[in-house]
Amino acid sequence: MRTIIIDDEPLARSLLIELLEEHKDIEVIAECNDGFEGLKAIQELQPELVFLDIQMPKITGFEMLELLDNPPKIIFTTAYDEYALKAFEVNALDYLLKPVHADRLSGALGKVRNYAQGESQLSRDRIIPQMPEQMQRIVVKAGGEVKILPLQDVFYLEAADDYVKIHTSDKYYLKHQTMSNFEQQLPSHQFVRIHRSYLVNIQHIHKVDLYEKEQYCVILRNDARLQVSRTGYTKLKAELGF
Repeated sequence: MRTIIIDDEPLARSLLIELLEEHKDIEVIAECNDGFEGLKAIQELQPELVFLDIQMPKITGFEMLELLDNPPKIIFTTAYDEYALKAFEVNALDYLLKPVHADRLSGALGKVRNYAQGESQLSRDRIIPQMPEQMQRIVVKAGGEVKILPLQDVFYLEAADDYVKIHTSDKYYLKHQTMSNFEQQLPSHQFVRIHRSYLVNIQHIHKVDLYEKEQYCVILRNDARLQVSRTGYTKLKAELGF
């Protein structure tokens, strides 16, 4: 099984490679130091399995995974157990805490082999329930490049079928994700769901305007006009205090 290890800690990579030597059906074909290197290696080498660290410089393991159209089988490796639930939510086969132990690694590889044989029902006994981590930025692909958007540059998000349009001051980026997912992960004191189609960054609201009887819209600093539902208006009033 062609395998890539993506981890910014050389010692962690070395330990994992040493442990994997006991598993003759695993071939480590590349080591990567960060998510950008990992993204390139996966696209070029097409591995069957990836051991992926979560907390890395530049982009996190979760962010890197979002940029892959057809990700390989994933086993997350991390020193932090609070990411366990999110790891399974993105369909990782297992989640290993560092330092990785031989018996847990064997168990994880057993899941990979079973999955490869069509047994996709995974044990979740080790999941530690946690709320999803709040986003601090949004990572998108644009014309073959990866862009990192700080939240302060995002004016609003708009539902678009199976995608979300992420609008900045003068352009937008498409991301294959749901509005409800963004609503859960974006900081609620900054982003308010004003309509089923819109999540708005209240820092960029210029004014709230009445355009029909009991019908409101928000006008943003880039002159975008967004419809506000009744529920959205209640949320907006509570957050802005008017």
